[in-house]
Amino acid sequence: MREGRKNAAKLWQYLPLYLMVIPGAVYLFINNYIPMAGIVIAFKKYNVNDGIFGSPWNGTENFRYLFQSKDSFIILRNTLLYNVAFILVNMAVGILLAIFITDVLSSRLKKLYQSAILLPFLISIVVVSYIVFALLSHENGLMNKTILPALGQKPIQWYNDTTWWPLILILTNCWKGVGYGTLIYIAGISGIDPGYYEAAELDGAGKWCQIKNITLPHLVPPIVTMLLMQIGRIFYSDFGLFYQVPQNSGSLFAVTNTVDTYVYRAMTSAGGIGRSAAASLIQAVVGFTLVLLSNLIVRKVSSANAIF
Repeated sequence: MREGRKNAAKLWQYLPLYLMVIPGAVYLFINNYIPMAGIVIAFKKYNVNDGIFGSPWNGTENFRYLFQSKDSFIILRNTLLYNVAFILVNMAVGILLAIFITDVLSSRLKKLYQSAILLPFLISIVVVSYIVFALLSHENGLMNKTILPALGQKPIQWYNDTTWWPLILILTNCWKGVGYGTLIYIAGISGIDPGYYEAAELDGAGKWCQIKNITLPHLVPPIVTMLLMQIGRIFYSDFGLFYQVPQNSGSLFAVTNTVDTYVYRAMTSAGGIGRSAAASLIQAVVGFTLVLLSNLIVRKVSSANAIF
């Protein structure tokens, strides 16, 4: 009886919070869970006239098409290798920028930078493809018209030559996305007790020694969190980066074709909706599995840094 009264009292106490959760929960259910019924498309030969549930079943045919395609190896290779490179480069650059901003810039410039850092990176997300095109355009691009001639080099057909595109995509992704990680790491550094640095200075520790023994160890939790989040999307790719920046050039497909661009092109072809649904289902399952395995490994090594 007393236990029931305690539970009722707690329910009444937190009732306003529960009511605040309802709109978000309803939105999540409608937009994230109800559409999951569409997973059946991955196992069907979908046609518009019969609809999702009326279309005939075709078993695993859509999955076989994906893995038996002549481009399947290229698609999987590009998706995985690019994402590994993106994770490593963005993490390294983000940590370096965060340390530079917090340790090198003056406090006034630091505050100004932290308040303004979001704006240029948000703008770059929108205009990045146009800027890259302006740099690499064969006829009017800055590289071919100004930089290469100044270096005594001949113009390059950037949108026909696959040589430089892995580097271009990695740098473009870093330019576009490193700001978010930098802000996370700045927040992590700002939470470190200044007393650690003061004690280190009294002991004669230099700047590099302080970074190695104080800053980086305290950044392990946000680094692990960011890493697990990115591993969960390692089978996805930035559609805008791989489709718009290379201008959908067919001669670059060997280094720009990924799972997401494949899904888009499959959806625009006859009977491609089922194949694109199969590819999306594989992405979700692989990402979910990798997050669980990665978190399990982290929990074995250091349970305090695991997400769950």
